[in-house]
Amino acid sequence: MDIGKSIAKLRLSRGITQEELANRLFVSRDLVSKWETGARRPDYPTAERIAEALGAQVGELVEFDEYLISELEDCLPEGIDDEEKLAEALNCFLKALPGRASRLFVLRYYDLKSISETAAAAGMKENQVRSRLSKIRKKLRAFLEEKFR
Repeated sequence: MDIGKSIAKLRLSRGITQEELANRLFVSRDLVSKWETGARRPDYPTAERIAEALGAQVGELVEFDEYLISELEDCLPEGIDDEEKLAEALNCFLKALPGRASRLFVLRYYDLKSISETAAAAGMKENQVRSRLSKIRKKLRAFLEEKFR
């Protein structure tokens, strides 16, 4: 499901201009255009706000597990085609992470928790979780690049 196309389709079906949607979300019309063309991708909390502004469910824009997969795809080096070896590398990476970082990763990507659910379970603020997960994904990318060289 292409979130940009879904935003445009829902917006048009409701007779809302890009400018009107931008105003409802307190963003620029240019940003709405970038979402719709695929030049930018809104994060999941923003997708939830977009859906609310359009009077829709977030599932009409994007599937949650699909969204999580896209977060992790950026961590994968080109040319990895052995899923068993990748799973083994992921498990090795998780074992090497400190406890809290490992817990955040598992909550988000194995248990498929939203940022707010992950934050609540970890006793952290949402922006802290986003920041930590971003750093963990960077470490994962470096780890996998080294492993699959």
